[in-house]
Amino acid sequence: MAILYPLADFLPHHPNFPDSPPSYNYQGRCSQTAELLRLPRTPLVEAIACGLMLQLSENPLHGYEGKMYGVLLVQLANGEQRVLKAFSGLLHGDSVVEGWVSPIPGREEVAVAEAQILAQLTAIKQQLIELQHLPQRQEYTTLSHEFEQKLQGINQHHRDCKHQRQEQRQLLYATLNGEALRIALDQLDATSRLQKIERRQFKRQRDLMLQPLQELITITDERTRELKQQRQALSRQLQAQMHATYSLMNFLGKSASLLQLLPAGSIPTGTGDCCAPKLLHYAATHDLKPLAMAEFWWGPASANQEKIQGEFYPACVERCQPLMGFLLSGLNKNLETEILYADEWLIAVNKPAGLLSVPGRYSDRQDSVLSRLRCSLPDGKNLATVHRLDQETSGILLLARDRQTHRHLSQQFQQRLIHKVYDAILFGIVTLDQGKIELPLWGNPQNRPYQQVHWQHGKPSLTHFRVIARWENYTRVEFIPFTGRTHQLRVHAADPQGLGKTILGDRLYGCSAVTSRLHLHARELHFEHPQSRQTICLQVKTPF
Repeated sequence: MAILYPLADFLPHHPNFPDSPPSYNYQGRCSQTAELLRLPRTPLVEAIACGLMLQLSENPLHGYEGKMYGVLLVQLANGEQRVLKAFSGLLHGDSVVEGWVSPIPGREEVAVAEAQILAQLTAIKQQLIELQHLPQRQEYTTLSHEFEQKLQGINQHHRDCKHQRQEQRQLLYATLNGEALRIALDQLDATSRLQKIERRQFKRQRDLMLQPLQELITITDERTRELKQQRQALSRQLQAQMHATYSLMNFLGKSASLLQLLPAGSIPTGTGDCCAPKLLHYAATHDLKPLAMAEFWWGPASANQEKIQGEFYPACVERCQPLMGFLLSGLNKNLETEILYADEWLIAVNKPAGLLSVPGRYSDRQDSVLSRLRCSLPDGKNLATVHRLDQETSGILLLARDRQTHRHLSQQFQQRLIHKVYDAILFGIVTLDQGKIELPLWGNPQNRPYQQVHWQHGKPSLTHFRVIARWENYTRVEFIPFTGRTHQLRVHAADPQGLGKTILGDRLYGCSAVTSRLHLHARELHFEHPQSRQTICLQVKTPF
């Protein structure tokens, strides 16, 4: 597939990234099990995104419009890692651009209707512009202002005349009486009536000129309201058609439209066009396993200045976050726990890599073999793990159904009566064919969970090893640990006083190779059954 890029396209120097917590998790609850699913934004995928930013900066076209971009680190069926990239909405006016993830299916199904409605919306927009710039609006404004100025002048003149008449009346009352006084007062009243008639005639003239203009403007405003309502209805119609046909797929292989996933009437414009849904949908439909994702803004700052070029951002609250639960459903389908052996006293499972043996301390680390079995089995509340495997290690894990069984099996581990065999692939060539490693291991409390060789404070540890195969720059090794120290095999492999070759994928102890998992697998487990006293021999196929 042309849009699957090697990591080297974004990380030419292949730096070694620390095994540090993600800075953000895309998350949502599984649509079937309500399990909280997470897809991290790791330092590695952020570095990949920075590589994409560098590419964008070299193309001036990408600097003209501000938008969200995203990258998704995925794993192919053969274990190789690749990168997908996407943009939100349109890029330079196009939804399909070579080398980028295509939009979610649905737009093409309503393409004809969309073109027709968009043409209608364009025509409506033009009509609204013409109505807004109606010449009579300015004519009405100008005449209305002129009449108002003249009316104010008339009113002021009449007020002055009225004041003068009042002074004249006082003088007439002081100097005249009888018929002469009556005649003089009648003349003043006649002047007042003439001024009132003049004012009414002026207003009538004003109304005769302005009323037709006002009626035309009223009709225009009503037409504007009708067009806006029509525009809104057409937009809703188009959105409803698009949301009904936009079909998203998750990692369970299930599809659903936006109308099925979100409440009616609550779907914001642009839902389904963001980077995260496009990337996850593409991965689900092409059998790609997401490992990490990052989204960032590139281009001029957004209109409200909330988004800045080069900054990472979480899933948008309105458009993307409501879809995360559905889109991530099935993401952990490769983390299913296979039960290898079970009776009324104990259970043995094949733990997948990436799943905790027991719940962690914090709320985001509760998913584990123990918590899943406790929820899925009728008597699961009494289950307890007899030993543990690292989260990155796969293989046989033993659990007890009651306290007595747990105590008996724990004693076997303490007395080193349980036989364990691990498979591992080391990054580098081990020259010895077989041997044993005895080193004192100590966990520095300031750097947990890292373990190191410490001859003064370390606890003794013993591992036998045998080389199974060598090829290119890899060595397949069989480990048989006789003690069970934390990270014992990982340190025995990586430390120069051991084999001096890290287990492939063990970034904590310095493996620089890019791979999908820690290549360490608990292949065999032999123990005495606490009740029957028979030897139970369990073995599972190594997945690498």
